[in-house]
Amino acid sequence: MPRPDSTLHQRPVSDRQSLWTLAILSALMAFASISTDLYLPASPAMADALHADSGQVELTISGYLIGFSLGQLLWGPIGDRYGRRLPIALGLVLFIIGSAGCAMSGTADAMIAWRAVQAVGACSSVVLARAMVRDLYAGHRAAQMLSTLMTVMAIAPLLGPSVGGLILQVASWRAIFWTLVLLGLGTLALLRILPETLPTHRRNPEPVHRALHRYSLLLRNRRVLGYIGTGGFFYGGMYAYIAGTPFAYISYHHVSPQQYGVLFALGIVGIMLTNQLNSRWVARQGSDRLMGLGTGSAALAALWLAVDAWADWGGLAGLVIPLFLFVSATGFIVANSIVGALGEVPEFAGAMSALVGSLQYGTGILGSGLVAAFADGTPRPMAGVIAVFGIASALCARWLVPLQNSNLALGQAGEDLIPRENA
Repeated sequence: MPRPDSTLHQRPVSDRQSLWTLAILSALMAFASISTDLYLPASPAMADALHADSGQVELTISGYLIGFSLGQLLWGPIGDRYGRRLPIALGLVLFIIGSAGCAMSGTADAMIAWRAVQAVGACSSVVLARAMVRDLYAGHRAAQMLSTLMTVMAIAPLLGPSVGGLILQVASWRAIFWTLVLLGLGTLALLRILPETLPTHRRNPEPVHRALHRYSLLLRNRRVLGYIGTGGFFYGGMYAYIAGTPFAYISYHHVSPQQYGVLFALGIVGIMLTNQLNSRWVARQGSDRLMGLGTGSAALAALWLAVDAWADWGGLAGLVIPLFLFVSATGFIVANSIVGALGEVPEFAGAMSALVGSLQYGTGILGSGLVAAFADGTPRPMAGVIAVFGIASALCARWLVPLQNSNLALGQAGEDLIPRENA
C-alpha cells in the first residue's frame, strides 16, 4: 500500500516567516545543550557545595538524560494529536519549574531529581522543533534546514561554558540555574509569534496511549534501526565527552573553568563548520553517504583518543585534538540520521522524532552513566566509553542503513502505521 505523498503536505513559507521560524526553532532546539553546557564549569564547585564526589555530579547529567529520553516518548504523540505550540508551551513551564528546583537544591540527590524534571520540560521543545522542520520541508531540503538550525543553535553551547564561567566569577553556581529560569521565561514569551505548522486536518486523532504500539511497529524497520543506532551510539559518546571533560580538563589537567569554556568552544566551532559543509554537500552527495563519512571519521578519532588516554601520550593536547575531531563529526551524523529516520514515515513525524530522540538520549544516559560508574580520576574511562560508542555508531551506519528500496523496507509495519482514511 503506497504511502501518502509527503510533498502534498508541505506549506509555502515566506522569507520573513522562514527567518522568524528558523530563529525560534533554533532557540527551542538549544535547550537540549544549554541546560547542561552552562553549568559544566561549575561541576567541581557543585561537588564541593553538595558534599558529593565527581561521580555523583556526573549523574546529574544522567538524571537529565533520563527525563529527556522518556519525556520525548510522551511529547511526540501529543504533538501529533494536538499540534506543536501548546505542548511546547507546557514543556517550557516544566523546564522553568525544574530549573528553579535545581537552583534551590541542597543535596546531590535533589539536584538529580530536579534535573530530570527540567529535562522532561526541555525535551518538548527539541522533539517538536524537529517535527516542525519535517512539517515544512522534505528530503535533502529538510537535511539542509536541520543542519542550518544546528549551526545557529550551536551558538548556545559555544557560549554556554564561557558564560557559566563568567557567572561563577561574580556569583555562585546557583545563579546559573536562575539564569536558565530567565531563559525559559523569555522563550515562553517568544513562543507567541511561532506559527503552528501542523493544521487540524493533518493531526492524528488516535489516542496517545496507542503510541507505544506505534513505536514497536516503527522499530521493525531495519533502516529506522540503522538511523537510530547511528545517531544514538554517537550521542552516547558525546555525552561521555560532556560528562567526562570537566574533570579530565579541570581536575586532571588543572585548567581553569574559563579555559575549559574555551576548550569546549573549540568543539562547537567544529560542529558549526561540519553542519555548514553538510548543508552544502547533502544535495549532491546524499545524506546517507555523508553520515557514513562522519561515523567513520568519528570512530577513528575515538580510537586515537583511547590510545592517548590509556598510554598517557600528548598530555592535554592528546585529549583535545582527537576529541575535537570526534565532536566535529556531529555535523555529518546527527542531522542526516534524524532526517533519514523521519523520512521513513513522514505521516508520524512527531512520534518518529520522539522515538529517535528518546533512544539517542537513552544511549546518552548509558554513556554518561558509564563514565560516572568507572570514574577513577583519570580520562581513561571517558576515552574508553567514547571509543566503544564511536565504533558502534559506524557499524550501524555501515551495516543497517545501506538497503535498497527503502520505501518498501517499511513493509507491513509501515502499512499498519498509516491511518486507513489516508490509505
